[in-house]
Amino acid sequence: MKMLRADNLKKSYGIKDLLTDVSFLIREGDRIGLIGINGTGKSTLMNILAGLDKAEVGSLDFPHDYEIGYLSQQIDFDENLTVLDTVFEGNSPIIKAVKGYELALSQLASEGDNPLYQKKYQQAEELMNQEDAWLADTNAKTILSKLGILFLEKKVSELSGGQKKRLGLAQVLIQAPDLLLLDEPTNHLDYQSIRWLENYLKDYRGALVITTHDRYFLDRVTNRIMELSRGDLYEYQGNYEAYLTLRAEREEIEGKQSHKNKQLFKQELAWMRAGVKARGTKQQARINRFDDLKKVVSGSNSKDNLDISVATKRLGKKVLEIEHANYSIEEKQLLTDFNLLIQSKERLGITGENGAGKSTLLNLIAGKLELESGSIELGETVKIGYYTQENEGLDESKRMIQYLQEKAELVEQKDGTTISTTEMLERFLFPRNMHGTVISQLSGGEKRRLYLLNILIQQPNVLLLDEPTNDLDIETLTILEDYLNNFAGAVITVSHDRYFLDKTMETLLVFQGEGVIEPFYGSMSDYLESEKQETPTKNSVVKEVKSETVAAFSEKHKLTYMEQKEWETIEDDIETLETTIETLQNDMLNHSSDALKLQDMQKEVTNAEEKLEEKMARWEYLSQYVEE
Repeated sequence: MKMLRADNLKKSYGIKDLLTDVSFLIREGDRIGLIGINGTGKSTLMNILAGLDKAEVGSLDFPHDYEIGYLSQQIDFDENLTVLDTVFEGNSPIIKAVKGYELALSQLASEGDNPLYQKKYQQAEELMNQEDAWLADTNAKTILSKLGILFLEKKVSELSGGQKKRLGLAQVLIQAPDLLLLDEPTNHLDYQSIRWLENYLKDYRGALVITTHDRYFLDRVTNRIMELSRGDLYEYQGNYEAYLTLRAEREEIEGKQSHKNKQLFKQELAWMRAGVKARGTKQQARINRFDDLKKVVSGSNSKDNLDISVATKRLGKKVLEIEHANYSIEEKQLLTDFNLLIQSKERLGITGENGAGKSTLLNLIAGKLELESGSIELGETVKIGYYTQENEGLDESKRMIQYLQEKAELVEQKDGTTISTTEMLERFLFPRNMHGTVISQLSGGEKRRLYLLNILIQQPNVLLLDEPTNDLDIETLTILEDYLNNFAGAVITVSHDRYFLDKTMETLLVFQGEGVIEPFYGSMSDYLESEKQETPTKNSVVKEVKSETVAAFSEKHKLTYMEQKEWETIEDDIETLETTIETLQNDMLNHSSDALKLQDMQKEVTNAEEKLEEKMARWEYLSQYVEE
């Protein structure tokens, strides 16, 4: 079994200790969730594991043939390469064979009569057989299709930021390394892609280390949690739910120990103040112990605890009304005769397909874009706070305190009192020694937290949040969710984070594309469950048939006339369906270069498999009453 061993890693950034004597093992089959507050060193540890950074002290040990794949938050591709060249970038023989085959297939499709291309295709096909790479090619096509990457001939420079992130994810998944490092893999994925990724990673043969804000994702994928906190690493066996239980138990024990330490500290403090004369070696040891206790006690008092208690401006009854709105981009219809009424204390979650117009709707409400037709009317008392994905207006050349003081010197709290921006920064987990830091030196998550604070201190009464969970840590999100639940105004948020939507939103707008927007009254989990019921799975079909069997078993003794006719042909029907499935699966291999065709054929296979399951269940039922 291949494994990676980390011993006594130490790493600091300026005056901040990110890793302090950290050691751990990563074994094959581990599904590790790496969590911690932004700025505690999660991305730094990932970079060290990926070989992009080095610890100041300590070592990593792993086999010489141990392959590591890394999806970082900052993706740096060669902009001049095509998507095909980028996604199949790798040195393994199988990846090289698949890349050569895909290139030859593309060339042959453009010039089928070209003898050179015909020869290249024949050679590529032989190499695919030699390396037994057909399964890898089909797997790659599935990954590309599920992540919406259907533009292999495009150059990377033509892609949006979200498309590049999905391209990076596809690249590392296709390479299938021994250790897969994923830093916020669900960013820029819609909920359908996230569900597919969950299932894919649960069956991944290697090891995973994942940093993510998506708690449902953590709960369903991981079997081990590593938490970074003030340079220390705490390990918990189990998924996210198990982590919450075990962490609560640990903190309870630490709380008792902290109380004992404080009592002992008071005794030592009294002794130090007494000014004992002629202290010898034993007394010096006691002084050293006092200094150690002082560090422990001060550390226990500085427990990370974000506090959002910012006041909001009064909001009248009329908030927002959209009537007969139409909007399109490059002939792609996003809104079609769209109507929406927002009232005070509204909690509206917006989700759905990428590129369907979710962020566009927020930009229209905020006045950054104008409708082609229709109207958007805001109430007179409305003051919008818009939390965008791009940290708009965050001048990274400024210092933190300067950036905030330009908006407010004093911040009004919910109880009517005011505090300084310095105190507010501390409540947002920025200690005083950081307040003069230039913003460009902050981590990505710290920038997002500072940007959020800047919006809230302006006391908006309508919050527009565009993917607020991206790049915010779980601790911050938990506090933000609590703040939103008690927020006196209206909240409209675009998000694919199912956990966040479940906790904070009461109604949904689901963007289906082509201007189709479906309202849903309920939670995100309720919506996903309703989707499952509309398109029943094979298992649900079998369960329904079997339940009918159980209900009718005690009353029936023989087949009816129609059932007898059904029994006479059912075995032939089963054989036909089995042949159909086998034929379709073989055809999928022959069309592996066409992702759209592959997706359609997979739907046919799924439908045929569902029919086969029904027939098999039906055969089992009828066979009970066949007269021998």
